[in-house]
Amino acid sequence: MKPLCEAALLLLLCTAACAQQNSCLCEKNKRVTNCRMANDVCWCDAIGSGVSVNCATLTSKCLLMKAEMAHSKSGRREKPKDAFEDTDGLYDPECENTGVFKAKQCNGTTCWCVNTAGVRRTDKHDADLKCNQLVRTMWIIIEMKHAERNSPLNTESLKKFFKDTITSRYMLNGRYINSILYEKPYITIDLKQNSSDKSPGDVDIADVAYYFEKDVKGDSVFHNNILNVSIDNEMLRFEKTVVYYVDEIAPEFSMKSLTPGLIAVIVVVIIAIVAAIVVLVLTRRRKGKYVKAEVKEMNEMHRGLNA
Repeated sequence: MKPLCEAALLLLLCTAACAQQNSCLCEKNKRVTNCRMANDVCWCDAIGSGVSVNCATLTSKCLLMKAEMAHSKSGRREKPKDAFEDTDGLYDPECENTGVFKAKQCNGTTCWCVNTAGVRRTDKHDADLKCNQLVRTMWIIIEMKHAERNSPLNTESLKKFFKDTITSRYMLNGRYINSILYEKPYITIDLKQNSSDKSPGDVDIADVAYYFEKDVKGDSVFHNNILNVSIDNEMLRFEKTVVYYVDEIAPEFSMKSLTPGLIAVIVVVIIAIVAAIVVLVLTRRRKGKYVKAEVKEMNEMHRGLNA
């Protein structure tokens, strides 16, 4: 009996050793499980969807959002006229097997269409809504406001830091970084990536923006790898970060989707215009009456002199 027990123990130890050799750590995504090595690459299953992800590159935003929802359940420059914010925040998305967003997203019986960044680009409708295509987000604008400071940052050092970070940490080809602007206290990063420009192996700018925003807000997706924003050996803190999205096709929002504040502004402007028109008309009428009265008096004077 004793030799049999020893053999069983030896088998368990061998199995555990083999499993440990095949296990790996997903450096670029902490929201995964069941990690294993395959052809010298670490592969893991994304939490919430079970889709296998390659840990050598960024995980798609759709799978990351789904994993975050699963975890939560268990626990200055003028913008382009078609640029819009993600005002809906986090939701539980439907993803294709490739990791991209499905064009139509729903929450119960309420549905809407999204772009490749998973951001709503239409009004919300019932389940009969048709989303004919997944519209590509070609331009992402990341605007950050740093904490108050006496002197502005060195512009060249700032540009170098963010360009190096985006290309190395987020693996984005530098040609997709359109510009990095600094106007104290605002830092604006423009990422542009058209459908015709993007190669099959290129990281998507929507995924980069999501990783970056999480890093800046202190909720990094990376495993034990916090982003420290340091310009010329000085740590930089941010008070606000906003991401704007510009699609290849303009979004389809109606007046109903406008915020109450914007509607109030529009109403005030319309009232002001109407009031100005009324004042102008009344002024012209009074002036006309005054001219007519003056002419009438002159005629009476002429008749009096002639008499």
